[in-house]
Amino acid sequence: MRAHPVAFVMGLAFGFVLSQAPEFAQQYRQRLGGAVDELARIIQQFDQDSRRSGYDRTAALRLMARNNEQLIRDQATRMEESIARLDRLRAQETAFRNGGSFVRISAFILNFDRPLVQGTVVAYEPAVPVTMEGLLLAGGGFLAAYLLLPAFGESWRRRRALRAKLRDSMVK
Repeated sequence: MRAHPVAFVMGLAFGFVLSQAPEFAQQYRQRLGGAVDELARIIQQFDQDSRRSGYDRTAALRLMARNNEQLIRDQATRMEESIARLDRLRAQETAFRNGGSFVRISAFILNFDRPLVQGTVVAYEPAVPVTMEGLLLAGGGFLAAYLLLPAFGESWRRRRALRAKLRDSMVK
């Protein structure tokens, strides 16, 4: 198989794109840490307010959920959602902290937080991959595109030639 310039360029492009996965995940983890800290602070303040009023978290949320005012009931719902989100984000943060390189990537893919991903996409800055996982993904992406693209091209050329033969035989 001879080197094809298009396959080489596509290999470089695909390798670059894949090499950015660890960098994107790292920037996501930074946002994750900030979100965990801020949600923990908000929930801690809610818990303190609840204790000052003579309630634990669960009792305070039940009281708010039964309130006649829709605003208070909505706030109870939002606080419950924030508590559940904090639990999910902490679990993901633990998986990132304790997992190996590719475990972190799979933890991100399987359990990402949509608002954090959206914020990461908006603020994302590409970087040169210097981690082992970044270099492996870059090399793997290059090889996959470089080796597979010519195979797909050859298959496409064969089908085009076969169609041309069929068309020519039908014209005669």
